[in-house]
Amino acid sequence: MYAAVAASGNVIGAVAVVYHASRSLRVIDHFVAFGAGFMLAVCLMEIVPEALSRGGPAAPLLVLAGYLAVHLTQHTVTPHFHFGEETHAVNASAGTSALVGLLLHTCFDGVAIASAFLVGPTLGVMVFVAILLHKLPEGVTIASLMLAGGRSGAAAVRAAGLLGLATVVGVVLTDSLGFLERHGLALSGGVTLYVAASNLVPEFQGKRGWKLPAAFFAGAATFYATRALVEGLS
Repeated sequence: MYAAVAASGNVIGAVAVVYHASRSLRVIDHFVAFGAGFMLAVCLMEIVPEALSRGGPAAPLLVLAGYLAVHLTQHTVTPHFHFGEETHAVNASAGTSALVGLLLHTCFDGVAIASAFLVGPTLGVMVFVAILLHKLPEGVTIASLMLAGGRSGAAAVRAAGLLGLATVVGVVLTDSLGFLERHGLALSGGVTLYVAASNLVPEFQGKRGWKLPAAFFAGAATFYATRALVEGLS
């Protein structure tokens, strides 16, 4: 259920692009910064420490492997990729290659949610919120790349739907494969770290003004408030 809700963010982001909802896209731009701060805090304060304590000697290597795998699929074998709306015309193959690269990442979004809930409800909810926050800009990314490559709006939304489906598949795989049940948190920790620090943060670092940096720090601070709230409810 949590993975399905998170996956819907991909489609909502894509629809905002297809229907040129400029106000929604400006809000999503702030989601990038806020989500980066929240994800970074969850990853470094919760996911990675828990993975290291539960995963044994292999855990640090698996965190690194997750980080490197995302870089390989999104920025080595993929010729054109960045988070956020694509405003320039690109080759039609750019959208396809970005979709393939993002499918691995979104699958591990599902692995992260499932692995976190296997630890406990508090970590599960925290990771779910972190994943949900970057699903909107993820949908914007793939949909805008598809449109910039000459694809139709329907194809753009379908591509975002595939990313959402991959998230659900990640949950199913974690429930089915013993390796992911034991080590999925470590692998997804590396993936989450890459998305937050290497994908999302560079998207707003070069932009002027104080609102985006403020959203970034607010995201990190919200992590502590959310953890206290979830622990209190638990």
